[in-house]
Amino acid sequence: MRTLRTVLLAMVLMFAQAIIGSTLPLLFLDRTSPLVSLLGPLGITLTALLLVYVVRRFLDRRPWSSLGWHRPWHLLLGVLAGALPILAAFGTAMAMGAGTWVPVDASVLLGQLPLGAVLLLLNQAFPEELLWRGHVFDTLSQRLSPRAVLIITSVAFGSMHVFSQGSGTTIGDKLLYVLMATALGFAAGAARVRGGGLWMAAGVHLGFHLGMRSMPVKPENFGVLLVLMAIGLALAGAVLLRDQGVFRRSPRARDQVAT
Repeated sequence: MRTLRTVLLAMVLMFAQAIIGSTLPLLFLDRTSPLVSLLGPLGITLTALLLVYVVRRFLDRRPWSSLGWHRPWHLLLGVLAGALPILAAFGTAMAMGAGTWVPVDASVLLGQLPLGAVLLLLNQAFPEELLWRGHVFDTLSQRLSPRAVLIITSVAFGSMHVFSQGSGTTIGDKLLYVLMATALGFAAGAARVRGGGLWMAAGVHLGFHLGMRSMPVKPENFGVLLVLMAIGLALAGAVLLRDQGVFRRSPRARDQVAT
């Protein structure tokens, strides 16, 4: 029951931090103000920090330090781990005829990336990973195996994306989008295991979004692209988990099979 409570509460908090945080600037600014697009992501991150702190301090009584704040440079490693499978997926989609290259001004695209990266980090990557690969991962790890925690957080995170605006229009595309988001959760969870903290997981999430936005490709078959991204993210997660022993049988289990 405690596991279910932790997961359900995280789902509620994920909606709350997005709604409350993005609404905060509207209390002081007109909706048409350009500052809204800048302050909205900051509001989401600040709201996420506050909500997670309150839950950990007064409900779960978990120390703030156990979220894994060490090694912030792991963020960059995570970005590479998250972006490379997405770039590979888009390239494969074009080779298969499932995507078409859209000519753009490369200087404009690259010029927009730095600010875009900061906004994506504050809007989605950091607050969502603070919640799932930070709070939920740490809380569940107190009573469940790393394997179980990785599976639960990945599936719960992926299932939330059935409500995503990017999940397509057909039922098939929505299910494939959930599959892809589950693979993203798996890759981010694997990064948490590999890096031992929050930053690499946030980097994977950020790299995923940067990879999507840096490829000017128009999907001709959205379902195929989603499958390719899911495969790439799952492989990235498997590479990150190499030698970590998460899915390795325990000595006791091997002995039982042998007998």
